[in-house]
Amino acid sequence: MQRLDLKQLLSQKLSPQQIQFIKLLQIPTAELETRIKEEMEVNPALEEGDTDEPEEQDGDDEAETEDPDAEFDSDNSTLDEDFEEPADADDYAPADAAPEPEPAPDEAPDNTDLDLSDYLNDDEIAGYKMQGDGPGEEEEREMPLADTSGSLMDSLLDQLHFTRLGEREEAIGQQLIGSIDGDGYIRRDLAAIANDLAFSQNMEATVPEIGAVLRVVQGFDPPGIAARDLPECLLLQLERRPQDEATAHAEQIIGTLFEEFSKKHYARIQQKLDLEDDELKEAVALILKLNPKPGGSGPSGPGKTQYLMPDFILTNDNGELNLTLNARNAPELRVSPAYTEMFRTYDKAAKKDQKMKEAVTFVKQKLDSAKWFIDAIRQRQNTLLRTMNSIVSLQREFFVEGDETKLRPMILKDIAQQIGMDISTVSRVANSKSVQTEFGIYPLKYFFSEGIATDSGEDVSSREVKSILKDLIDKENKSHPLADDKLEKMLNARGYNIARRTVAKYREQLNIPVARLRKEL
Repeated sequence: MQRLDLKQLLSQKLSPQQIQFIKLLQIPTAELETRIKEEMEVNPALEEGDTDEPEEQDGDDEAETEDPDAEFDSDNSTLDEDFEEPADADDYAPADAAPEPEPAPDEAPDNTDLDLSDYLNDDEIAGYKMQGDGPGEEEEREMPLADTSGSLMDSLLDQLHFTRLGEREEAIGQQLIGSIDGDGYIRRDLAAIANDLAFSQNMEATVPEIGAVLRVVQGFDPPGIAARDLPECLLLQLERRPQDEATAHAEQIIGTLFEEFSKKHYARIQQKLDLEDDELKEAVALILKLNPKPGGSGPSGPGKTQYLMPDFILTNDNGELNLTLNARNAPELRVSPAYTEMFRTYDKAAKKDQKMKEAVTFVKQKLDSAKWFIDAIRQRQNTLLRTMNSIVSLQREFFVEGDETKLRPMILKDIAQQIGMDISTVSRVANSKSVQTEFGIYPLKYFFSEGIATDSGEDVSSREVKSILKDLIDKENKSHPLADDKLEKMLNARGYNIARRTVAKYREQLNIPVARLRKEL
């Protein structure tokens, strides 16, 4: 039996303006310019220009005029409560709560028959059409961040065309080249490639036949291409080197004792191959010069250099730190004066037909959307500056001297409490922004670290401990590298209360292998 119940629920939802601000906040500077251009394309009421220029507005717009800095005066800005209400909250209220704009003082309220909810709820409002946090899938296809394996494939196909293979073998070669991964390996089984040929080209090919063509492809440049595993890749490169004694020893090591070599069991290798110390050292040095990822070199190398665009610029003027936003983070946007002129035309018109009212409704939609977007950009600038100023104040010693050991323990909560915002806001800023200093460009998340207790009772940054740990490993005797328990004792002797498992965790975060794999001859 069906029942009809009445319940009262209290829920919290983000407004479209809050969503727009959140998305603009977390995109990096490199994508902000693209996002602004997208908005300007869909909203003709938004244009580049100085927002300080005086704009003539009629009564319809006076109710929506606001102080651009008014929304930043409150200290109670939190996110997801961090979208601060602007001075005139009515301008940003939901459609069902938006009041009717007041008419111009010298005009009769002839346009009161316009239902604002008809256009405020319209899906065509640009402020409600979010393109996402960054470039969409279509844009990524048109403007890749870096060159993909297409250039490698083109180079290999060109080399294939110059071989004296028949039509059948060339088709197999093209299938093999298409199966090469970005790092230069073929990881698909030859039987699976035979099935691909049968389904895609209706060609019956045996595994030995494919293997013969594979051997031809493996002779292409760069050396080591189309290998099926790392030992085969290294052997393919050794085959092209002068066949001297060192090359022969290296081929023996890779071909028969690769597992021992990968674990750096040099004594076992030396015993099994009966090598002298100099011979082993020369062979190992030769192997270490080989390229384990041939797909990332030669003509296929990274097609484009990626540059990191900082969001902040921090300069040191005789001990005084000056923080500025990157110019691309502070674009000059304004509402088009031509659109406000349309309202005057409508107010002065003697006859207000349905088509003119529809035009005015469209203009109102675009004006509201433009003002929302400009406000979100301004609030983004303010949030970025407040967050970065707080980081600079807490990590001042580092920004003055550039010494990692000067970094203080700092977590997201510390910044959130200092600037009066939610932790999620600080996280959005820290995860995608960077700052240019006199010592280089650093991502903001670099400055966040947990504290480690010392014998003196003070807390030091884990960055400081990692820096000292890296220094100890750099200075160790590579023939007898330091184990984690030895590193633990050395750090404890310096006053850092740290456990061996924490040493192992920090070592892994620094991408430093265990002591056995750091051993050198």
